[in-house]
Amino acid sequence: MSSLKGLLDVFDVQQSADGTFVGDSDGGSRSVVDGSQLMAQAIVASAKTAPGKSVRSAYASFLRAASPDVPLTFAVATVHAGRTFANTVVTVRQGDRTCATVHVLLDLPQPDVIRHTAPLPRPSTPAGALPVEMPLEGRELRLVDVADPNAADEVGPPLLDAWLRYDVVPARDELRKALLAHFTGHLSISATMRGHAGIGTSMAHHTVSTAVTTIEVSFHEPVVWDGWLAYTHESTFAGSGMSYVRGQVFTETGALIASFSQQGMIRHFAPQSASTSMPVEARL
Repeated sequence: MSSLKGLLDVFDVQQSADGTFVGDSDGGSRSVVDGSQLMAQAIVASAKTAPGKSVRSAYASFLRAASPDVPLTFAVATVHAGRTFANTVVTVRQGDRTCATVHVLLDLPQPDVIRHTAPLPRPSTPAGALPVEMPLEGRELRLVDVADPNAADEVGPPLLDAWLRYDVVPARDELRKALLAHFTGHLSISATMRGHAGIGTSMAHHTVSTAVTTIEVSFHEPVVWDGWLAYTHESTFAGSGMSYVRGQVFTETGALIASFSQQGMIRHFAPQSASTSMPVEARL
């Protein structure tokens, strides 16, 4: 079983040359790497490239499947490095294959001029949610009113809310943000499929081809928490072989600390490409 400590070690990529970082993967029992892992590693690489600044947002496009058995390289190109803002583009490669690109915006947090925040859209509590096993030691997941997010007979509104707790909250800002970003890739396609009878992520890589294609996440300062996190997912569109989901991340006390969106691929297998389709969304 994978562990939270091992996952944080994976996120903490190491510099090998100017602007280049290297890292490994934790695929668990799967033969592909979650795209959100690549995004988390790119967030850490960008933060190390722009010391003193804080990652404010990241936009990742996942282009090819990455193998957990081959080291990854993260080439960080600094587009702008000003007094307040910095922008990087991270190219993620395995050998000569480009697997993903991640655009990262960093800044120096400033005092409030104004402030408001959205409330948790569908009030719930961890105590009232249903425990779900996840193959990661040090992480606990509970879903609101859903026992199995992968089941084809789990039908309801295209919404999926989760309560998540980690045994350890990283002390470093960029690792906290990497950890928040990592889970944004896990439940969005399940939320989309929940709105349609007879289909679920248990069918992925068998009768339907699915993959996460892009994730965008914005971090709302300060990104700190203690205890449980609430991840909300709302699928606002599915069609033409794609899905779109928007979500938010709240602390247990109701503070909004991140917002995200995800585009996913949901398609019939083409006979010639069934064996080379992009990686399925992480299953529980």
